[in-house]
Amino acid sequence: MPLFGKKTDKKATKLFFATDVHGSERTWRKFLNAGKFYQADVLVMGGDIIGKMAIPIIREGAGRYRATLQGTVQHLEGDEALKSLQDRIGLLGFYSRVMDEEEYRQLASDPKAVDALFHQLARQRLESWIQLAEQRLGGTGIKCYVTGGNDDYADVLQVLKDSAAESIIDCEGKAVQLDDDHMMISIGLSTPTPWKTPREVSEEELWTEIEKMTIQVPDLSKAIFNFHDPPVDSTLDRCPMLDWDADPPAPIFKAGQMVMHGAGSKSVRRAIETYIPMLSLHGHIHESAAVVKIGRTVAVNPGSEYGEGILRGFLANLTEGGVEGYQLTSG
Repeated sequence: MPLFGKKTDKKATKLFFATDVHGSERTWRKFLNAGKFYQADVLVMGGDIIGKMAIPIIREGAGRYRATLQGTVQHLEGDEALKSLQDRIGLLGFYSRVMDEEEYRQLASDPKAVDALFHQLARQRLESWIQLAEQRLGGTGIKCYVTGGNDDYADVLQVLKDSAAESIIDCEGKAVQLDDDHMMISIGLSTPTPWKTPREVSEEELWTEIEKMTIQVPDLSKAIFNFHDPPVDSTLDRCPMLDWDADPPAPIFKAGQMVMHGAGSKSVRRAIETYIPMLSLHGHIHESAAVVKIGRTVAVNPGSEYGEGILRGFLANLTEGGVEGYQLTSG
């Protein structure tokens, strides 16, 4: 018997985390590829998976098309040019639909039809992403856990909940066992924002959801929190302060300087300080990429540059003793 007790040779679990891909085709593909590239055992996607808008591509006849993208009217000719534009729109995280002039005019006059089309396209992209995950991760043993975020509509997330996929797992509102030692709980809600996104709740409501989740974890010292909203005043939530009365919301300036502040959640901060998980994963605030320690908890927001097709991530080794070795990644 060893003099100082039993020594374990158990292999660490390698986790890769990314968030806020907002519909970007290239960024999602990079996320799936990260499993093999980093030799990860577990992939975690932290929310805000759907895109921001749908772009109509209007068929003008004789192989010609037009579309307005980022304020500029694009005129195209031929299938190759059409495919190039569709790829660019997908890179930006937007959706597109080719239609004739009459359909476009009908849609433009009917906001409810526009909204219905957006939801349809968002569901179709998520379905295609799930299929791609099965193709790339099937047989590898890599599990991919996905939660929604505050920007993600419930009917779109239902695609994930209804999926029978083996490699991609809906983890929101659940306590999932990542390996023999570690459980993860996931919440995609956020506290109120100036944009009034689909899944916002008060601090009190968010705290209630957190408490519902924590009681499902036998040993919180080995827990992983996957909460879309970052903890307030942690540097993981630092962003420009906005004037909520402006349309659209605009940054506030004082003495010629943009005012910065912590826009995260008090409830998430309270949860970390109260329950002391080993690791806490966050997103929501794209410009605040950082890894910090809150007590013994390693807390991270890898940030997001989805519009440029850049995957920002966080790679960590999980052991019985905690988080041993971690880094932010970009590629």
